[in-house]
Amino acid sequence: MTAAQIRAARSLLGWSGSQLAAAAGVSLQTIRRMEGEVGPGRSTAANVHAVQQALEGAGVVFIAADQAGGPGVRLKRA
Repeated sequence: MTAAQIRAARSLLGWSGSQLAAAAGVSLQTIRRMEGEVGPGRSTAANVHAVQQALEGAGVVFIAADQAGGPGVRLKRA
């Protein structure tokens, strides 16, 4: 999961940073850090997992870097 994927996923859902933080049970500062230049690599594994679980639970599918020409996100079909 990359910073760009988190930002894109949040945008697809129409969520604010605060909404994602609440859904993941982390602070808004953690979301800002994970979406920023530093990316999720400097966050704890538990925080990265919580954010990914919150986004996936809302319908986001993460696309790996080796699929479809690069990393990305999409929404599950209804």
